[in-house]
Amino acid sequence: MAKKSILGLFRDADSAANGVDSLKDAGFPPEDYDILSGTPYPEGAFGEVHAKHRLFIFPLIGALLGLSVAIVLTSTTQIAYPLVTGGKPILSIPAMAIVSYEGTMLGAIIFTVIGIVFESRLPRLFMGAYDDSITEGAIGVAVTTSQDRVEDAEKVLNKAGAERVKRGWEKD
Repeated sequence: MAKKSILGLFRDADSAANGVDSLKDAGFPPEDYDILSGTPYPEGAFGEVHAKHRLFIFPLIGALLGLSVAIVLTSTTQIAYPLVTGGKPILSIPAMAIVSYEGTMLGAIIFTVIGIVFESRLPRLFMGAYDDSITEGAIGVAVTTSQDRVEDAEKVLNKAGAERVKRGWEKD
């Protein structure tokens, strides 16, 4: 079902928080609305739900994969081209340790960058509602919901004290 996005513009943080509380009271789930601001506010300042992330998993998986690839690469290379030097073992642990460390770090860094892109929800195909007055100090409460609840969201935002309500962005 297609969803529509509606944007309520508030002048200050208290009225925006009242708008978020009104949306909660009206039965809109926290996934349906988002706070847009050009000014940094602490997380949860408007009563929104803290976003859960899984960014810590990406470097861990990358480090394990990098370590595995490095160990396989160094050991298979040394076994494929054995150079016995003075009776020393073919698999040289100190040389493998250096390559394993570098492989671990490389895997962790690459997967961290991938994790940041993934957790930032990029690329974002549907940008949703936005207004230029947000960069000038207004606070926007964007609600993306089904078409039959758009009028309810507009009434709730107007009742909460929104200066202006814009609607019309569509999401399939």
